[in-house]
Amino acid sequence: MDRQKVIISNDLQKALSDAIAECPHDKLFVLVDETTHQLCLPVIAGFDCMQEAQCIVIGATDTHKTLDTLSHVWAELQRMGATRHSLLINLGGGMVTDLGGFAASTFKRGLAYINIPTTLLSMVDASVGGKTGINFGGLKNEIGVFNNANSVILDTIFLKTMDQENILSGYAEMLKHGLISEEKMWAELINFELETLNLKLCDVSKPEQIKHIKTQSSKLKEMLADSVAVKQRIVTEDPTEHGIRKALNLGHTAGHAFESLALERKPILHGYAVAYGLVVELYLCCVKTGFPQDKMRQTVAFIKEHYGRMPITCDDYPKLIELMHHDKKNVGTDINFTLLGGIGDIRINQTATEEDIKEALDFYREY
Repeated sequence: MDRQKVIISNDLQKALSDAIAECPHDKLFVLVDETTHQLCLPVIAGFDCMQEAQCIVIGATDTHKTLDTLSHVWAELQRMGATRHSLLINLGGGMVTDLGGFAASTFKRGLAYINIPTTLLSMVDASVGGKTGINFGGLKNEIGVFNNANSVILDTIFLKTMDQENILSGYAEMLKHGLISEEKMWAELINFELETLNLKLCDVSKPEQIKHIKTQSSKLKEMLADSVAVKQRIVTEDPTEHGIRKALNLGHTAGHAFESLALERKPILHGYAVAYGLVVELYLCCVKTGFPQDKMRQTVAFIKEHYGRMPITCDDYPKLIELMHHDKKNVGTDINFTLLGGIGDIRINQTATEEDIKEALDFYREY
């Protein structure tokens, strides 16, 4: 799989025009969900390069990341005359880029696609790395393929459409990237004033506060670029997840279990599930691979302050462990974790007993 082209855009119209020009095509399509159709499509709809684009709209949120929705996209592409020489632009969060990437990868055995992620989560996670897919049988991302977008265009203009909860969801993946990278990056992330990105908490009538907001927004853009660089470096080294790419699974074995359990109750955002998974897995890091307790507690305190916790009881342990057994990275009957010996000290293919996991879940409930 070729190295993915990631563009940190300062001029969205030029970046998109250039990306489309690099993909000779007979027809152009843009996939949006109901939310990005309203909030994000108007940002690019007037560009010269988009005048021939035909639009496909799907339902918003992860509840629509299904085979039925995928079938609808295939049907719309077929109805509008798409060929294997057509081009699809996925404009949206992780659900849109995952499902749209899978639709593009399978329709007519594969057509080219461009991702324009519109949430912080999709910018740092879903849209980069070539993973595409849908949820199936109550499990996250159960069906899919590895297939890189021809280009990924990242532009923070879309973050203006996001609420604080969705900013936090993406930030959890950035925190994970800091943990698997280096102490300086991790420290920047846990000391960043996230509240300044929420205009509702700021007095925008005061010039000094407006200046501070702009400074923090600029800093977030730098941190976003650093975070994407971490992921891109890892997926380039291991595109199909046979080795070091499993580092990106930190927080996700437990996190996906939380997320799948929540689908049966009250769905939670992916980044919140990852944050809760980090609490569980950092505890395992301390117990099994010697991760420093002070840094674990600093990270957990940050998560507690900003993400709260998903309520669970001891009665939920068997279901959570069962869901962890379904993780795609498991081998045999063992539950596979990525753990850390320290910040940036990655230990892939670590296993834990059910008693270890229950102890970590106890810590999660008590923290």
